[in-house]
Amino acid sequence: MRTDSHIEEFVASNNPAVRKFNEYLDAHGMRKTTERYAILHRIMGINGHFTIEELQQMIDSDGFRVSRSTVYNTVELLIEAQMLRRHVFEGMQAQYERITLPHTHLICTTCGKVKEVRDPNFAAFMNARRFNAFNTDHSSLYVYGTCSTCARKLKRTRQSSSSDGASGKTKKRQ
Repeated sequence: MRTDSHIEEFVASNNPAVRKFNEYLDAHGMRKTTERYAILHRIMGINGHFTIEELQQMIDSDGFRVSRSTVYNTVELLIEAQMLRRHVFEGMQAQYERITLPHTHLICTTCGKVKEVRDPNFAAFMNARRFNAFNTDHSSLYVYGTCSTCARKLKRTRQSSSSDGASGKTKKRQ
């Protein structure tokens, strides 16, 4: 279980994320609360995507009592501070991730699994691309399809169905 002293250490640690968040809060005249830093601390420990519900459960399991509205509001601040991104993948609830190196999202339309892959060719293409009357901040690429696990399951299901159907055709009626 984490305590307020853990959060105090995190805030005092000169962590780049803490510095960036402090700059944002200072620039916007916002309070620096233990709850906001507890949320930031937890997010910094997450690799990959998370939902608000998952984040709330992690914070609760850390022993902090933070309201859901504080979690939502802090996540929004972190998005505005360009520390987090919100993704709404087709047919799924919003997911969040820390802003890291550019990457592509591969989304399985069967199970909902999201995999990140780094594609230097895509990143180089987008960095070199210029658009009239538009300044690009970042880009995202979502690729929808079927993951290898679901593809194997689907193949087994089809094979099983076709062999059941084939054996049913060879039976003679009496």
